[in-house]
Amino acid sequence: MLNKIKSYMMPIAMLTGIILHKYMGEIAFLTPYLIAIMLLITYCNISFKDIHFSRLHLWLICIQIFGSIAVFLLLSPLNPVIAQGAMICILAPIATSAPVITGMLGGNVASLTAYSLLCNMVIVIVAPIIFAFTGEIESASFTHSFWIVFQKVFILLFLPFFGALLLQRLLPRVHNEIQKAKSLPFYLWSIALVIITGKTVQFIIDQENPNYIVELSVALVALIICIVQFLVGRRLGRIYGETVAGGQGLGQKNTILAIWMAQTYLNPIASIGPGAYVLWQNVVNSYQVWRKRKNI
Repeated sequence: MLNKIKSYMMPIAMLTGIILHKYMGEIAFLTPYLIAIMLLITYCNISFKDIHFSRLHLWLICIQIFGSIAVFLLLSPLNPVIAQGAMICILAPIATSAPVITGMLGGNVASLTAYSLLCNMVIVIVAPIIFAFTGEIESASFTHSFWIVFQKVFILLFLPFFGALLLQRLLPRVHNEIQKAKSLPFYLWSIALVIITGKTVQFIIDQENPNYIVELSVALVALIICIVQFLVGRRLGRIYGETVAGGQGLGQKNTILAIWMAQTYLNPIASIGPGAYVLWQNVVNSYQVWRKRKNI
């Protein structure tokens, strides 16, 4: 029953954000805090002693970094906004729910958990550099631009990890209580989805000269990238005996974080990319789960 309710939460959350879009700007400041709490709970449920990195993880992170740069350079002459939307769909770190879906599909959860940790830590360093070159941040120099992004991204992605370690060492009882709240990130994700959906809709409405062709193109490019990332990830994973983990590691993104990054450091229209990616990746995941259950 609970799983059925969860399956309807994404469209309900997005619809709520669309209806209440006028009010989402007032509570948009909550988004990074919601992301940080979700990551903290995720890290508290990781056994750091069992973390082992592999060559597959190296391939996946290289595709995210260099693939995002290559796609931006390829599409930028065509349209900078489309290029930014495509870039963030590749650069965005793995979703906190990816290990759960991997488990449902019979994949290697431990491997994907390890990649989740590696991916978030690498993005802390890489994202500020890429945004300093490709973003739309008002700053006097590259160094200043890098520092502006680094402060927020570092706090958002690293502090939850550091906090989980401290709780495990200094406050084990609190750490154990947090571990019990495994379903809480899902509901926090739903709240964050309401906020960012509403904020995106409000921005689109407030445009003076909207270019719907560009906006639809961003959503379409996000669909292509989503399918390609799942396929490439599965193909790489098959080489290392981790087909499911490879596909979910590269294809399933933390779209809440991606939308927040796009709205904060890129052209806000680019956030339509990861916004559409939310839908596309859930369609892919639903198909994979359905196919898995059909074959059982």
